[in-house]
Amino acid sequence: MTIRVESSQSGERVDRVLAQVCPDLSRSAIRKLIDADEILVEGRSVRSSYRVSEGEQITLTIPEPDSLDLEAEDVPLDVCFEDEWLLVVNKPIGMVVHPSGALRSGTLVNALLGRDQKLSAVNGELRPGIVHRLDKDTSGLLVVAKDDVTHRKLATQLEVREIHRQYEAICWGHPEEEGTIETRINRSRRDRSRMVVSREGRVAVTHYRTRVRYDFLSVLDVVLQTGRTHQIRVHLDHIGHAVFGDPVYNGDAKRLKGISPLYRSEAARMLKPIDRQMLHARKLVFVHPHSGVEVCIERDPPEDMQVVQDELEQSVE
Repeated sequence: MTIRVESSQSGERVDRVLAQVCPDLSRSAIRKLIDADEILVEGRSVRSSYRVSEGEQITLTIPEPDSLDLEAEDVPLDVCFEDEWLLVVNKPIGMVVHPSGALRSGTLVNALLGRDQKLSAVNGELRPGIVHRLDKDTSGLLVVAKDDVTHRKLATQLEVREIHRQYEAICWGHPEEEGTIETRINRSRRDRSRMVVSREGRVAVTHYRTRVRYDFLSVLDVVLQTGRTHQIRVHLDHIGHAVFGDPVYNGDAKRLKGISPLYRSEAARMLKPIDRQMLHARKLVFVHPHSGVEVCIERDPPEDMQVVQDELEQSVE
C-alpha cells in the first residue's frame, strides 16, 4: 500500500497517520512493521515518532501470514540457568533463534518446544519465549521467558537498558584502549540483508574496551547500550576494525591486503578455517523479574574462538 501525506496530516507522527488510514492495524502492529522496515517514508526507514510532511510517500508492506505449524524438535541445549519463570541458554554457532520465511526447523524455538515446557506468547507464535536475539553465527547467552508477565518485565529492562550484555570479539587491528561508538544504523537500500551506518537510521551505541592486543588482531570486551540488528559488527567495521572472520562486514580475506606483509601469511592461515564472525555473547546480567535478585551468567567462547586466541598467545611467547 502506498499513501501520500495530505496537508491535514503534515506534522503528525507516522504511526498515528497509519492508524487513521489503516484502522484494522493496531498501533502495536504498526510499530512492529516500522521496526521491521516494512514501513518506509520516501524509501527510507524511520522511527514511529517521525513526523511526516505534506506530499511524502509512505510505503506499507504487510508480510504474508506465517504458518503456525512449528514442530517440537529434540535438539540438546546448553541451559545455564532455569527456574519456573525463565531460562538462560548458551546458543551454539549456526543456530537461528526463531523461524522466519521458509525456515521452520532447527531453530532455538524448535529446540525450546522440544523441551515440552510453557513459553511466553508476547512475540507471537513464531517467537515463543524469545525476548532478544543473536545472529545465526554469533554464539552466546540469551534469556527466554516462560510466561507473558516475565517476558514483559524483561523487555522493559531491555528498553530502559538495565540488562547488561557483554560480548567478546576478536577484531582486526588495534582499536583505542576503550571507546564508545555512536551512530545511526539503517537497513541497506542495496542489500536488505545488511545494515549500514546512515544519518536516517536509528541511534546505536556500543561501548568497548581492548582486553589484549596481538600483532594484527585484538580481543575486545564489548557492551551494548542499544540493540540494533548486527550492531557490533557494523560498528567495529565502521571504525576500521571489523570482526575477524566476518564474511558480511569486511572481516574476511578482504582485510589481508590492509595488514603488514610481516603478518599476512600468518593471518591468512588463521583465517582459512574460519567461516563466521568471531563474536560471542559472553556475559548476561539482569534483575530477576520476580525475586528481585541479580542473575549473572558468564560462559567462555566456543572452541573456534579459543583456538584463535591460543594461537595468538603462542605467537608472542
